[in-house]
Amino acid sequence: MSKSVGVFGAGSWGTALALLLARNGHKVTLWARDAKHVTALNADRCNQRYLPGAMFPENLFVTDNLDEAVRVSSILLIAVPSHAFRDLLPKLLPELSPTPKIAWATKGLECRSGKMLHQVVAETLGPETPAAVLSGPTFAGEVANDLPTAITVASKSQAFAREMAGLLHNPHFRAYTTDDVIGVQLGGATKNVLAIAAGMADGLGFAANARAALITRGLAEMMRLGLALGGKPETLMGLAGVGDLILTCTDNQSRNRRFGLGLGKGLSKELVIDQIGQEIEGVVTAGVIQRLAQTHGVDMPITEQVYRILNEGLSPMEAVRNLLLREQKPEMGFSADGE
Repeated sequence: MSKSVGVFGAGSWGTALALLLARNGHKVTLWARDAKHVTALNADRCNQRYLPGAMFPENLFVTDNLDEAVRVSSILLIAVPSHAFRDLLPKLLPELSPTPKIAWATKGLECRSGKMLHQVVAETLGPETPAAVLSGPTFAGEVANDLPTAITVASKSQAFAREMAGLLHNPHFRAYTTDDVIGVQLGGATKNVLAIAAGMADGLGFAANARAALITRGLAEMMRLGLALGGKPETLMGLAGVGDLILTCTDNQSRNRRFGLGLGKGLSKELVIDQIGQEIEGVVTAGVIQRLAQTHGVDMPITEQVYRILNEGLSPMEAVRNLLLREQKPEMGFSADGE
């Protein structure tokens, strides 16, 4: 059954999701904040900046009128950066239906508070609002080109999780469901920080051994934090955890990995951000994850070194030295005293 879906955020990922939903036969309204961007999108009927050549179907409409986009949509899918997430939600209220359904594809946590985005939705729109998060190993360009992709849709409402998965599902795009909103969000946020680390290792000239070690030990960090905050281990070993981690650590379509590559090659943070020209979620998220790890007593040495590089002037090579010189310990299987 065709639905009216509003997609809020016309970057690469928001545009790719709008394309997917429109190709699946839904009436899609894509909202962008910048009026000039909207004019270009409507004139070109594609997002030339982020997804050139992926033409918009007739049932994909673009507007910068937020009230209109909310009013005509029965389901709202948010794809803005995490730092803009809370600010957007109250602006939806004037035209929001009495029974709104909110989903988001933002991979990050709230910077100021360290809260997960489902908590922000509950605080802003009410705890009874049906809410779902989309995450997994997804590059926007591949989704826009109908290449095979799988994601996870997490919601405390089984009915809404299934509804969202049904809207997205097609022969090229498979959507799984879960009730583990915590694990899905932490996987999607933490992997961005670890992808920066993997990119830096490659930028320094290290090779496959170092990359594999970083991914594996990074997964251990993700698991420790996820379990401490109430996530499920099977979620973090699934698409939204290890799946997304592998993707972003190993492929240069990842902005976070490219950012790390630049740092590893000796470029400044500001220069690399300017060169990439898109949001790099891991830059902000590193500080949030670092604070969460400290608050909950979770050991996350890779995350800590990324944070120090971004905020304390530590060099990537010094960070590597710090990691390698950590106290030797068993990976698993032995007690602390070696018995």
